[in-house]
Amino acid sequence: MNLALQKKSVAWLSVASNAALVAAKLAVGLLTGSVSVLSEAIHSGLDLLAAAIACYAVHAAEKPADPEHPYGHGKIENISGTVEAILIFGAAVWILYGAVAKLLHPHALEHAGWGAAVMGLSCAVNFGVSRLLFRVGRRAQSVALEADGWHLMTDVYTSAGVMLGLVAIALGRHFAPQVDWAWLDPAAALLVAGLILRAAWHLTHHAASDLLDRSLPAEEQAWLRAEIVGFASRGVCGVHRLRTRRSGLARFIDFHLLVAADMNVADAHALTDEIEARIEQRFPGASITAHVEPCRQLCTDLCRSGCLLPPEQQRPIPPAAR
Repeated sequence: MNLALQKKSVAWLSVASNAALVAAKLAVGLLTGSVSVLSEAIHSGLDLLAAAIACYAVHAAEKPADPEHPYGHGKIENISGTVEAILIFGAAVWILYGAVAKLLHPHALEHAGWGAAVMGLSCAVNFGVSRLLFRVGRRAQSVALEADGWHLMTDVYTSAGVMLGLVAIALGRHFAPQVDWAWLDPAAALLVAGLILRAAWHLTHHAASDLLDRSLPAEEQAWLRAEIVGFASRGVCGVHRLRTRRSGLARFIDFHLLVAADMNVADAHALTDEIEARIEQRFPGASITAHVEPCRQLCTDLCRSGCLLPPEQQRPIPPAAR
C-alpha cells in the first residue's frame, strides 16, 4: 500500500473508531450517571469531529498547485491541527464546568463497573489507533494525522484517569461502604480537563507554527548549509540569505549563491542544478530557488557570514562603496 493510501486509510479508521466509542461512552454514561464518563463521551465526540476534519485535510492537502494556490494546499493540514486544538480547549472548559457542578451537587453512581469497562475499552482502542496515526503521520510528514494522533492520546490518558476513579469508587463501596466515594468521579473529571488543556496547548504550538512560516528545524538547515559548502571546490564561494519554510509536506528553500566571478552563465546554471538535485534527494518535492551572484572578493558583512573563501582572500568592501 503506497503512503498516500495509508494516510487516507488511517484517517478513515480514526473516524470509525471514534464514532463507535462515542456511542459506547454515551450509553454507559447515561446508564451510570457518571459525569466523568459523560465528559469522556463529549471528549470523544470532539475527537470524532477532529478526526473528520483531519480526514478532509489529508485528502485536500494532496491537491496539486493551481493558479489560485501556486504553493499548493499543504497548509490545510496545519489549519486542521489548529482547529483540533481549539476543539480540545472547548472540551476542557465544558468538562471543568460539569465537574465543578457535580462536586457542588453530588449524586450517587450506579453500575460503576460498566463505566470502568468502557473506559478500559476506550484506552485500548485509542492507543492502537493513535500509534498507527503517529507512525503513518511521521512517515508522511502529515501534521493533520499527527495532530489526530495526539488528540487520541489525550483520550487514552483521560480515559485511564476516569477508569481508575470508577474502579476506586467500586472498591471503596465494597471495602468501606460507610464512606461517600462519589467525589472521586468529578475529581477524575477535573484531572481529565487538566490533561486536555495541557495537550491542547502543545498541539496548538505544533500545528500553528508552520502557519507563521517558521523555518525548518535547525538540523535540516545545518544539512543544507553543509551540502552547499561541499561544492566549494566546484566554484561556490559563499552562501547567504538562506530562508526556509514548510507547507504541509512541501518544503520551500531559497538562498543566494556566490560563485567565481569568471564563471559563465551556463556553468553557473549547471552548478545550481546539481546543488538543487542533491537537496531534492534529501527533501523530495522541495521547491528550491537559488539566486546566483558573482563573487568579486569585496565582502560586505552579509557576504562574510557565509563566505567560503580563505580569510586572506576576503577583502572588506571600501567604505566609499558601501
